[in-house]
Amino acid sequence: MNTLVENLRDLDWNDIDAVENACIEVLDILVEEPTIVRGRLAALPDRPDLLSLCEHYDILDKVVLHDDPNGFRVRLHVFLPGYFDRPHNHRWSYASRILRGQYRHYLFGNAELDEHVEPAKLPVLQAREELVGNAYALHHSMVHAVVAEPYAVSLVVRGPAMKDRFLVMDRATGEAWWQYGAKQESEEAAERKRLMPERLEWLIGQLDEWGLF
Repeated sequence: MNTLVENLRDLDWNDIDAVENACIEVLDILVEEPTIVRGRLAALPDRPDLLSLCEHYDILDKVVLHDDPNGFRVRLHVFLPGYFDRPHNHRWSYASRILRGQYRHYLFGNAELDEHVEPAKLPVLQAREELVGNAYALHHSMVHAVVAEPYAVSLVVRGPAMKDRFLVMDRATGEAWWQYGAKQESEEAAERKRLMPERLEWLIGQLDEWGLF
């Protein structure tokens, strides 16, 4: 994995064209050579540094396969039944490739936002289906939202954090609020979303059943 991601270490993560070209090349290789991901998954129980970064939510599992000293990560996302998210931007740019299932992707545009924004007035500028084989890159300033099919799976290269917070907006309630990175979370909050070894074992079994890796 270290050799595979070497070209990402000097990447300008604000240049989304460069991000897409470089990251999708890596993602394609991981799909074409599934033993790389399989090996990482098998090693995770003995890699507390990576396992501690993995997260489980009611509607999403995030599995960290690589945490680079340069600040980027390679992750596997499994979307669980009922997955949707509110319009939000990110602290980092990222690239994604869909491996299983699909999701509806809403793009609201690049906006300088604060918590006084009116979420109901955010216009959807593009709506698209992300299908198996689709790949894309998203700049950290882009506001988007996803509604995923149950057990859709994606591979993600998450860039280094470019800021310490991102904005989440709820179009139903009209509320908007800032969220911060894991370093600013309480121990209780981190523990609530920790991916436990038995959950990882279940995920690996599902990926095998689905014929992924």
